[in-house]
Amino acid sequence: MSDTPDQTPGMDWDEFARWGRRIADWGAEYHRTLRERPVRAPLTPGATRAALPAAPPETGQEMGAILSDLDAHILLGLTHWQHPRFFAYFPANAAPPSMLAEFVTAILAPQCMLWQTSPAATELESLVLDWLRQALALPEGFSGVIQDSASSATLAAVLVMRERALDWAGNRDGLAGQGQVRIYASPEVHSSIERAVWIAGIGARNLVRIPVSGPNRGMDPDALRAAIAADRAAGHLPAGVIACTGATGTGASDDLRAVLEVARAAGLYSHVDAAWAGAAMICPEMRALWHGVEGADSVVVNPHKWLGAQFDCTAHYLRDPEPLVRTLAIQPEYLRTHGADGFVNYSEWSIPLGRRFRALKLWFVLRHYGLEGLRAMIRNHVRWSQALCARLRDDPRFEIVTDPVLSLFTFRRRGGDEAAQLALLARINDDGRIYLTQTRIDGALAIRFQAGAMATTAADVEMAYTVLDELAR
Repeated sequence: MSDTPDQTPGMDWDEFARWGRRIADWGAEYHRTLRERPVRAPLTPGATRAALPAAPPETGQEMGAILSDLDAHILLGLTHWQHPRFFAYFPANAAPPSMLAEFVTAILAPQCMLWQTSPAATELESLVLDWLRQALALPEGFSGVIQDSASSATLAAVLVMRERALDWAGNRDGLAGQGQVRIYASPEVHSSIERAVWIAGIGARNLVRIPVSGPNRGMDPDALRAAIAADRAAGHLPAGVIACTGATGTGASDDLRAVLEVARAAGLYSHVDAAWAGAAMICPEMRALWHGVEGADSVVVNPHKWLGAQFDCTAHYLRDPEPLVRTLAIQPEYLRTHGADGFVNYSEWSIPLGRRFRALKLWFVLRHYGLEGLRAMIRNHVRWSQALCARLRDDPRFEIVTDPVLSLFTFRRRGGDEAAQLALLARINDDGRIYLTQTRIDGALAIRFQAGAMATTAADVEMAYTVLDELAR
């Protein structure tokens, strides 16, 4: 007789409900007391792993012990991205309604790869991305899909560029013997662009860096035009242009109207990376930053940065989805839907086949806050950040390296070499009250500041000046 139980042992639904309430209370308390924690975890590699057993348990353990270890060992090793004084990188916000939506998604656990596998998820995705399209003032006719990250959206766009340039032969025949496909971007674009070029088989040497000019550090349209013409004359295959609005290092932004006109005249596919700054385009007065975006073939904006929809949730907009579907879609019989018309299978717009129900959290957030609530948050962050920049500009100990782009600017301690800048940054982050990161501008180190956490207040930004004032003495 078998000793195997006739059902999987473990938590029943009454116990699930009890622990669900406990974890909700635990989460609320965590956020209420977040200001009391250092923003960045102590940098002690190996400490978390050393505190936990090296081998898996042979028998199940009760949830109380697991959560106790979560508090004792895991939280101590985390950098707190929802901290109101997280001024590093860009925000990765998780608004409370988004957390609740993720809880619902985890409970339902649908697989949203096809319309037939989750019809409501597919249709809600179409709806909320059209809501966001309207909020961003993208023209009617742009269609959207939720990708996991801007990196995936960019890779999808680069694959389309490659296939168009190769007359759709790359997927079929491979890249051996093909001409050199060329992609054009400024040196300011995110590292995910170079990674996309690697993965697409194009090669880093074929990512042509166009010089930047002007206060916005945007790519020079004349230099772009000349580079495309020179590559064609050399027998290469110009394929696409990747422009940016609000690049990671300094907020660099291309003149989209001019750059996209060059791409269009040359017959190249164009992609605009507005992963962070694109969220601010829900504010009409900030849209000058991406004037001309309507000329793009592909645009990416991350609601999981500045709009409160928990990671992962990237909005990828397409003037025409057909080239993307032609590049990515595979339709074996087991993925076909028979007996229905008028639907979209978003797995044909994405690199992974499997898809989470990401639309739900964006729906929760847009409905709970409304556009005005989200605009108010972004406007506050921009105003507070620019006020801090002005204060540092008036302080003789600091110099502003790049002026604010929305809520991002860069600065240095005057009179210090690179080692001194890094030493100041280390003191700031070891202090724990705020968290900043660095970048390079024309080869020289600078410190970045950006405000974007949903919990941030004016007092938190004021604290940033207090810390800088104390630690720069």
